Amino acid sequence: MIAYILRRLMLMVPTILGIMIINFAIVQFAPGGPVERIVAQLQGLDTQASVGGASGGGESSGSSTGQTVTAGQESGYRGAQGLDPAFLKELEAQFGLDKPAYERLGLMIWNYARFDFGESFYRNADVLDLILEKMPVSISLGLWTTLIVYLISIPMGIAKAVRHGTRFDAVTSSVILIGYAIPGYIFAVMLLVLFAGGSYWDVFPLGGLVSPDWESYSWPVKIVDYLWHMVLPVFAMVLSGFATLTLLTKNSFLEEISKQYVVTARAKGVTEKKVLYGHIFRNAMLIVVAGFPAAFISIFITGSLLIEVIFSLDGLGLLGYESVMNRDYPVVFGTLFIYSLLGLVANLLRDLTYIWVDPRISFETQDQGG
Repeated sequence: MIAYILRRLMLMVPTILGIMIINFAIVQFAPGGPVERIVAQLQGLDTQASVGGASGGGESSGSSTGQTVTAGQESGYRGAQGLDPAFLKELEAQFGLDKPAYERLGLMIWNYARFDFGESFYRNADVLDLILEKMPVSISLGLWTTLIVYLISIPMGIAKAVRHGTRFDAVTSSVILIGYAIPGYIFAVMLLVLFAGGSYWDVFPLGGLVSPDWESYSWPVKIVDYLWHMVLPVFAMVLSGFATLTLLTKNSFLEEISKQYVVTARAKGVTEKKVLYGHIFRNAMLIVVAGFPAAFISIFITGSLLIEVIFSLDGLGLLGYESVMNRDYPVVFGTLFIYSLLGLVANLLRDLTYIWVDPRISFETQDQGG
């Protein structure tokens, strides 16, 4: 087992390395960049978020707006006419873009190996501190969603398996199909319109994790306020996330129900409830329980991005979105590294959970056989 874990940990290194190299290469060919954004702002062409806090870049930009030369066309940046080339070189050095791409890639890999993600271009803060600051919001959203999805999907999947082919099975399958077909962000917008002061009822807050005066509340009121703010975003994610797990639970139970040991137990006069929960449950729930770590990470990474943006939840999803829009490359690559690492660790935990739930499973034997 230890050898298997060590092999998996060693495989994470080239996997993360490949992910970072591919995304670094994509960014090199992507239009726009931090320097081009400042140039566009100085030319009055960029109406997006301010970059005044770009490690002093705002002060440099403001002091150089009047520096014009006829050789501005020599710059490689679109819209840079009229700006001093020396000023543009200064901006490149400020953002670390004055070095060749291969040198910047090597430096990034070396720093990331030591969990040194640098500083944000526009937030004047360490990237790792930003990630740690925003992570509790995303973890809270992902954890609540995963727990509720499991609490809904497992009983519903069992009920569908027991009542396979009945009207209950058909009706719930229709509901599941609708939940699977409609993206979570569509549900989020619908919930905002219906229950957050849109066109109908003003029951829940429009956004945010807590109320502005949350700090002045007593602890019971703080808990209620937090849960009150979490209702709509969690509900939007649950509606779009329970379909797959429900069908997985149902199919897993149906497969076990048809096996010989179940037929034998029934022939011996064992009650249906004992057959279902005493014999079938453990075998059928193997894949469902073992998938919990991966399910949480999946919801944590992919499910919360648009939900955090829509509900203005200050988590990793919103941080990543704003960083991409602002071309804040240190934050973009830092969050990508953390997401990739969490995903790989979740896959390892899933395999270890399989073994914990059913000790008969051995991945070491499979590796040796392959």
